[in-house]
Amino acid sequence: MVNHTLTPTPFLGGYDQSIGGIRIRERHDLGLISMAIPLGDDAKVKKALKAAYGVAEPSATKSTVKGDVRIIRSAVDQMLMLFPNDAPNPVPDVKSAMKDSVWVTDQSNTWVVLEVSGDTVRDALERLCPIDLHPDTFAKNASARTVMEHMGALIVRTGDNSFLLMSASSSAGSFLHAVETSAKYAS
Repeated sequence: MVNHTLTPTPFLGGYDQSIGGIRIRERHDLGLISMAIPLGDDAKVKKALKAAYGVAEPSATKSTVKGDVRIIRSAVDQMLMLFPNDAPNPVPDVKSAMKDSVWVTDQSNTWVVLEVSGDTVRDALERLCPIDLHPDTFAKNASARTVMEHMGALIVRTGDNSFLLMSASSSAGSFLHAVETSAKYAS
């Protein structure tokens, strides 16, 4: 019998490049867990989030951060948890930490995550994204579902000039190409 070892491969090969003053980096080191809130269990979920991760439940269009854990509100009854991860299956740990207050699904292999940063990053993103990303409108830790080059995406502002962009892993190459092209025109 042949013994095979499976090794995870980043969707974009661990892409990390600078174009002009904009750095584009694949964040394949992050785990992504979807947490669905059962009807009527909001108070239980808030308490579990605080106890497990020391973080408040984010309101709509926001994310909250504590240490390495970011909770992103993605729908009325759904949140995404983004965290450093090298475990093959983080679901049992999250379910246990959250005291089974949410339904949990590992989404790590369904999304590609790009971190984009630099002084002209907003110039590049406004070519792709129909959202007003001005700091007065889209503050640090703001998040939104949107469309970028006809692909569904989630955008999170992580700092003054840094964002996380997330899209379906099935279109990772096209998504990266759109971000690269926009960065070239903004440089």
